[in-house]
Amino acid sequence: MRLIHKDINKDRSGQVTLLPENPEDMWHAYNLVRVGDRLRSTTLRKVTTENAAGTVSSQKQRTTLTVLVESVYFDVQGCSLQVKGRNAEENAYVKMGAYHTIDLELQRKFTIVKDEWDSVSLDRVDEATDIARHADLSAIVMQEGLGHICLITSSMTLVRCRVEVNVPKKRKGFQSSQLDKAMQRFYEQLYQGLNKHINFGIVKCVILASPGFTKDDFYEYCFRQAVKEDNKVLIENKPKFVLVHSSSGHRQALKEVLEDPNIANKLADTRAALEVKALADFYSMLKSDPSRAFYGVKHVEMANENHAIEVLLISDSLFRSNKIEERRRFVKLVDSVRENAGQVRIFSSLHPSGEQLNQLTGVAAILRFPMHEPDDSDIDDDYGPTDGDGNGLDYPTNAAS
Repeated sequence: MRLIHKDINKDRSGQVTLLPENPEDMWHAYNLVRVGDRLRSTTLRKVTTENAAGTVSSQKQRTTLTVLVESVYFDVQGCSLQVKGRNAEENAYVKMGAYHTIDLELQRKFTIVKDEWDSVSLDRVDEATDIARHADLSAIVMQEGLGHICLITSSMTLVRCRVEVNVPKKRKGFQSSQLDKAMQRFYEQLYQGLNKHINFGIVKCVILASPGFTKDDFYEYCFRQAVKEDNKVLIENKPKFVLVHSSSGHRQALKEVLEDPNIANKLADTRAALEVKALADFYSMLKSDPSRAFYGVKHVEMANENHAIEVLLISDSLFRSNKIEERRRFVKLVDSVRENAGQVRIFSSLHPSGEQLNQLTGVAAILRFPMHEPDDSDIDDDYGPTDGDGNGLDYPTNAAS
């Protein structure tokens, strides 16, 4: 994401103009645009005209619109963003107050106007426009007949390709040649997906993960095929491949893969690694000393009031709430923890670790010192597990016990 213009006033009102340059930038935009903001961008509008003879014609006209945002939709697979709202400025083609949906596009700038740019939003702008961030990690999780090729960036985990081949089960009278042929088809499709979706000019590490020896067999197949085809790019990048164990070939297995010590050094400087480590530390503390591991908004807020939070774990989905007071509540919590010299880890809800944190209400904390846990009757915590948009689920969650 390129920062084109930034104008923030002393009262924190102002506007920021950004230019999205790759699909991940749309995720950052999704986390910046809020209901009640004004969004300005060029867009296409169907315009109907009638000439003197009464003939009606219509055509699409590109124009610049400013809409008062009422809803925001993010398509995870397509990494596209649609923002719906009412026209808020005079326009030759669109009446004031008329509805319009703006599709944000790559390489087309947009401006966000807010009455208040809070610290979390400003941090998101800084992160999105940091040229040092790259999608420098890829993982292929697989099992016999099933594989997922994933790109892991600082903000999200994207499944770029799913490979599924029917592999016959072993049984009495089974011909091993049938299994061999099916696995060869499976490896060939994975190999083609690897070459298509992994950019070795950016990726620094490729993780191959599976139960058993599927990863090892695919690794050998890969480089036999690379030598056969004289695939110099793949051959030159062979040192980037790391083989680790996973429980399955499903995307959810990425969490355990990212925790594997064999790849810890490869991930040392990535946000994904920091999230995984923070969550692992929280669960370890919850097991060994639960009086220093709290989750649930009210419990965490109580710990913060006592300056007890060493590390705050919080999901970015909570900052996407349509309720202004809820967003301010979480921004205030983040600011307060930082003021008290605590660390803050904002988890992406598109990472497996973020998904897991959302099941813990989206907020948790590792404490500096033990604290007595209040009874649930003493604290009415109105936040249970959340989905990816900060909306509460229907079953209750209590603090650490």
